[in-house]
This record gives sequence, structure tokens and C-alpha cells, in this order.
Amino acid sequence: MLLQLPRQRQLDLSKPKVMGILNITPDSFSDGGRFIGHDAALMQAESMLKAGAAILDIGGESTRPGANEVSVQQELDRVLPVIELLRKELDPVISIDSCKTIVMREAVAAGADILNDIKALQDEGAVALAAELRVPVCLMHMQGQPRTMQQAPVYQNVVQEVCQFLQQRADICIQAGIAREQIVLDPGFGFGKSLSHNYQLLSGLSALVQLNYPVLAGMSRKSMVGQLLELPVEQRLAGSLACATIAVMQGARIIRVHDVKETVQAVAVAQATLFGVEHG
Repeated sequence: MLLQLPRQRQLDLSKPKVMGILNITPDSFSDGGRFIGHDAALMQAESMLKAGAAILDIGGESTRPGANEVSVQQELDRVLPVIELLRKELDPVISIDSCKTIVMREAVAAGADILNDIKALQDEGAVALAAELRVPVCLMHMQGQPRTMQQAPVYQNVVQEVCQFLQQRADICIQAGIAREQIVLDPGFGFGKSLSHNYQLLSGLSALVQLNYPVLAGMSRKSMVGQLLELPVEQRLAGSLACATIAVMQGARIIRVHDVKETVQAVAVAQATLFGVEHG
């Protein structure tokens, strides 16, 4: 499982990797406003890389339930300077968390390596752009839209329906010229799913893995942890680590989180259980 990145680089997903979240937004559910300043963003990025993050996921628009939409220009103004700064100062693997075709294009031009799209490249021109740029894409499932997705999500079989949707989107991408090896799938925990739906998805995550694409799982600090444990955002670390560990044991290859250091340690234990200990 090798993702081919720009600048003659690769990302090896034969074993799980941790993706660190860097929100350049004032209103994200967990860390809104903390990393808007460029110095703060650079310091957080450096901290996550030192803690073991293999990817930094840069986002300029909150997708929490009820979030307001952001204009293309506003999103560009937030993310492009940070991407350029990180590319110059740290040169990490960067994914752009956006569902807008224009933002994706400009972000890759600024130095982003991966397109991470909550709408699975459904924006006009997005699939064609990804094929043109030849960068890896992460396709996520979402029922509804961020502002209304949690009002009353309904499924007959959430695992089956999520797998079917993502398989369809992957097929569309391949038909458009995107290499199969460049596609990652994300079931979209918390995006148009009830508490029960989320845990059914986590329990059945191996079904998505069996489609033979790398799977990204993002449950860090989300309401599926908070509601179950009746805890506020700042007290959800233990539950988030449990979710990450279960996802890795089910076969997920990218774990998207806020708390990189602790998650890297949890993933290392899960990885040793799955793959054995390399030294001693």
C-alpha cells in the first residue's frame, strides 16, 4: 500500500499511520481558533510531527454539525499561507481537508500532497482535477450536509450502505483516470450518523477494509465518544484512543486525530499485536 505523492515521495501504508489535525478555523468543534495565527500553526505542526504524525491534515472550513459555510476566498486565505509555510519550514506530508475544487487545486499548487474530501469529490470538476493532478484522494461518506446531517440520519444497514457508496465513488474515480492505488476510503464517523450508527460502523469496519483500499478512520474527540461516556470535548482522550485502537485492529491504515502523541503510542501497541515486534 504505497501512495505516490508529489515531489517523488511515497507514503507507505502497509502499517498504520497517524494523521494530525490542524484546523485553521475559528469554529471547529474541538480546537477552533487555536491555530489561526501562522506562528501557532507552525508550532502545532512541528509538535505533531515530533510526536510521530506521518501526515498533517490542513482544514480551513469547519465541518462540525451545524457549521456555517465558508466562501472559497476565505478558505483559500486561511489554508494557503499555512501550507506554503509548512512546506518551506518542515516539508511534511500534507493533506488538504476541503470539498471545493478550486481550493483543492490551489492547495496542491501551494504544496499539499493529498486531497481529503468529506464529499468524496462530488463538487463540480473535482474528480477530473484529481485525475489531472495525480495525487492521492481520500473519499469520505456523509449522509446530508454538515449543517443538517445530524438531525435524523436513517439507514437500513449503515455498514452496507457506506461500503456501497464508497465503492461507487471509487469506481467513478477509477473510470476518470485516477489510479486505484491512489484512493483511500473514509466511512465518515459522525457525518450523518447516530450514536448507534457510528458504533455499528466501527464494529463493521473490516467490511470496508475488505474492499481493498486503505481505510482512514477519524473519531478523535467526536460526539460518538462524548455521548457514550457523557464527557465534554476536553475529556474524550481515553475514548478516542479506544476508538483508534479498535480501528487499527479492524484494519484501518490512517488514524486522523487531535492527540498525536498518545495515539501514536496506542497505534504502536495495536501494530505490535497485529504485525509482531520488529526488534526483540
